[in-house]
Amino acid sequence: MGELGTGLWNQLLGVNWAGWLQAAIILFVGWLLARLVARAAGRLLALRLDVHQTIILRRVVFYVILGLVVASALHQLGFRLGVLLGAAGILTVAIGFASQTSASNLISGLFLIAERPFQIGDFVQIGDTVGEVLAIDLLSVKLRTRDNLFVRVPNETLVKAQVTNFSRFPIRRFDMKVSVAYKEDLDRVKNTLEAVSDANPLSLEEPKPQLFFLAFGDSGIELQYSVWTLRENFIELRNGLPMEVKKAFDAAGIQIPFPHVSLYAGSATEPFPVRQVEPVERAREQRRPDDSDQEDVGSTR
Repeated sequence: MGELGTGLWNQLLGVNWAGWLQAAIILFVGWLLARLVARAAGRLLALRLDVHQTIILRRVVFYVILGLVVASALHQLGFRLGVLLGAAGILTVAIGFASQTSASNLISGLFLIAERPFQIGDFVQIGDTVGEVLAIDLLSVKLRTRDNLFVRVPNETLVKAQVTNFSRFPIRRFDMKVSVAYKEDLDRVKNTLEAVSDANPLSLEEPKPQLFFLAFGDSGIELQYSVWTLRENFIELRNGLPMEVKKAFDAAGIQIPFPHVSLYAGSATEPFPVRQVEPVERAREQRRPDDSDQEDVGSTR
């Protein structure tokens, strides 16, 4: 035990305590410096970027500075940075081969941060998924659908997919398909639709509502009535305007047609032959004299 304690004491005395103390001071001061620089960078970036992008870039600045501080502390302890960088390079290559998808998502996330196609709170459609953006991370984007489902979209998929941002502009247009009978006066139909949109408080006066001709349908004339509204009122207008149009058409006597099917046999087709059958009672009356004659013949015999 004495020899073991003596050996341990000698090892402790041989440790470069001054170097460890300097490394600890470098780490502490560097950590504080990284936080201050990251916070200052976040304030500057907040003037040009949104909140979430500012947070991501602030984290990047913090970890880059912290990495440099750790490298400086290791150098103070006597570690050779060349060996460490070589080992880190080999480790990076190995990790890159093992996680190519993660690296691709990371690079795609940086492109998304630079391009800024949407921000947190926007309502977007990515492929077949429609939802509100909850978070934009370096590896994926989180969405919440209309039925309150959580969807994670990898950044690599997001970069390759078509993205529709419903919240990019302050106003949106609601396109409503309308079909009227061929007998209806289109000017009267237009006036009725304009009266409905003018009475709706969610409809904007500028841009003005427009009526477009689509096609001559099988059962009626197909039209499109387009009304502009504020972005936050779009769903309410989409649900309420068709009901108001239906009530206005009913009040004005405008017919909304439904599919009709007409069967035509051709002008050269002959009518079906019809033959009237004599009633049974009349046939019996005609048979009664014959029956009486047969009875007379029988009695004579």
